[in-house]
Amino acid sequence: MTEPNIFTQYLKKRNVLVKNKKILQTSYIPENLPHRDEQIHIIVEIIAPALEKNKASNILIIGKTGTGKTAVMNYIGKELKKADPSEESCTFILINCEIVDTPYGILYNIANYIISDPARKIPFTGWSVDKILSELTNYIEEKNKTFIIVLDEIDRSFQKNGDDIFYYLTSINDQLKNSTVSIIGITNNTKFTEFLSPKIKSRLGEEKIVFPPYTVDQLRDILYERAKEAFDENILSEEVIPYCAALTAQEGGDARVALNLLRMSADIAERNGDQFISEAHVRSAKNKIEIDAVTEVIKTLNPQSKVVLMSIIKNTEEGQTTMITGDVYSTYKMLCEITGIPAITQRRVGDLISELDMLGIVHARVKSFGRAGRTKEIELNIPKNVTEILKADDMFKDIDKYRPAKQTTLM
Repeated sequence: MTEPNIFTQYLKKRNVLVKNKKILQTSYIPENLPHRDEQIHIIVEIIAPALEKNKASNILIIGKTGTGKTAVMNYIGKELKKADPSEESCTFILINCEIVDTPYGILYNIANYIISDPARKIPFTGWSVDKILSELTNYIEEKNKTFIIVLDEIDRSFQKNGDDIFYYLTSINDQLKNSTVSIIGITNNTKFTEFLSPKIKSRLGEEKIVFPPYTVDQLRDILYERAKEAFDENILSEEVIPYCAALTAQEGGDARVALNLLRMSADIAERNGDQFISEAHVRSAKNKIEIDAVTEVIKTLNPQSKVVLMSIIKNTEEGQTTMITGDVYSTYKMLCEITGIPAITQRRVGDLISELDMLGIVHARVKSFGRAGRTKEIELNIPKNVTEILKADDMFKDIDKYRPAKQTTLM
């Protein structure tokens, strides 16, 4: 018998509504991917020659977050495994460049997926990139087959290291006679290729496939497909899935957001001990997801941006709900003295305010004063409980020393 513990009361209260929770995870790859048949058909048509040990064209897949890019490639990888269970003709490898973002790390992961001989495994550190590439190329050549290497979030590696890794991988075929390598890059950045050198651009982007955002009807279909497997009948109110789809479509058609919204709604209902999931649970889930997202963004701001945001918060708490850049800068300079952060120019602070505006943390509208010039009207755009997250940061431990300066009156 289980000993009494602090979880007992919560488990007794919780009413299990989701019969299979993994179905609602964004990492789950279903047997059917609604509204991506066209993209799947194009990709399969391009890489099908790999099953006959022929080189497939390199592909660049472009689309916003949550448009099914990674799910489609994972699905195609599973289908390739069905078509060639022993991997005699083709090996499929997917590397997430958000997690593994250095040339050494990417080559290390590819090599140790491919190399089965323990004596030839690549060490975690200690080799040069050239040496890894040489060993990897030799091993690939010995296998006499096609390798399809998928680089997910490919722009993350580029931001950190430039396009060297793409050159290494796309040039391997120049040294191969028996085997071939095809590269499939996945990016959220529609302008990604503009930053590549002409040579890499032509090699990497032999075929481009765009994944458009999901429409509200398509999101509804995706959620209904998952709901059939995740819930028993009469657990979801009729309005839940249409409401989840409508909310998500308004914000860009991200299927991951829609799934997270449905999953969080179910979790809230279960924790409440409710018998079914309603629109009210969806509203609660939306509020929680938004607060969590803003909190994560604030935690990852650089120190200068944090001080600028704290300046706006402090001005707001002093009753100045709308302020201009000069007001923020006056408070900013005082907070820099308190925190020990070196002050930057007012113009640069204006740039950081624009970045906070793009993140949705503040509203910053340009206001013209005619011949007197222009400035920004700024308002805070986050809940009070989120501002407390920033105040808890160690850099603001002496914030009580702050004394408000005289603020500028808006014309």
